[in-house]
Amino acid sequence: MTGIAFRPLGRADFPLLGTWLAQPHVARWWNHQTSPRALEADFGASIDGTDRAELFIALAGGQPAGFVQRYRFADNPGYMADVAAIVAAPGAALSIDFFIGEPALLRRGLGAAMIRAAVQAIWRDDPLAPALLVPVNAANRASWRTLSRAGLTRAGAGPLEPDNPVDGRLHYVYRIDRPAAGA
Repeated sequence: MTGIAFRPLGRADFPLLGTWLAQPHVARWWNHQTSPRALEADFGASIDGTDRAELFIALAGGQPAGFVQRYRFADNPGYMADVAAIVAAPGAALSIDFFIGEPALLRRGLGAAMIRAAVQAIWRDDPLAPALLVPVNAANRASWRTLSRAGLTRAGAGPLEPDNPVDGRLHYVYRIDRPAAGA
């Protein structure tokens, strides 16, 4: 699938984001509250620039389809230490969180296309990023299979705190390294 683009998340997107976070296929793994107050608490600081995580609406063919959040491990030293206990996590490495929000768009290859586009955007926007590392709960088969289809490889497995307390601690960490210059 082609035609993936990203635009920054804004507060005007909160109703859409809340609807997506409430979808069963997203709510199962994200475990977020969807009230306006909760959305402001979770995402407002990034929109305002006081939290360095970058938030995007993913567009497929110009239409909102999903969400991508990217962040640097160096901005989250506790999390970096947790991930580094599983795989080498250089401080300049980035990570993403992602989901397809629209149920009608599931199982069409959009997730892998969205991740590939996000990886290309990271290489373009952050020339010092050596790698992208993405921890995913081992039980979230759809996510880790999507990461694999997008070209990331499983670099390790180990315990991390789950986003949803009903899940176990086992996570897989997927990785892709910046291609060598000219590759």
